[in-house]
Amino acid sequence: MPKKTFMVMVGEYTSLAFLLPVSTFVGYLLGYLLDKAFGTHFLYIPGLIFGIAAGFVQLIRQVMRDTRDGGE
Repeated sequence: MPKKTFMVMVGEYTSLAFLLPVSTFVGYLLGYLLDKAFGTHFLYIPGLIFGIAAGFVQLIRQVMRDTRDGGE
């Protein structure tokens, strides 16, 4: 497999910089909408936690993929 160019790596890590806050916001938004639908005031917290976890899972996957592929 050919080594990734510098610009490809920059693009991948720039997307990760947006992925973490966006996944956090989406998790919060889903929890907020569930709160509105069910009349509760706490579901945004698990949504926020799941969003943060999803962002970190993607971050770890990308780092693992890069350390496996681009070690040379």
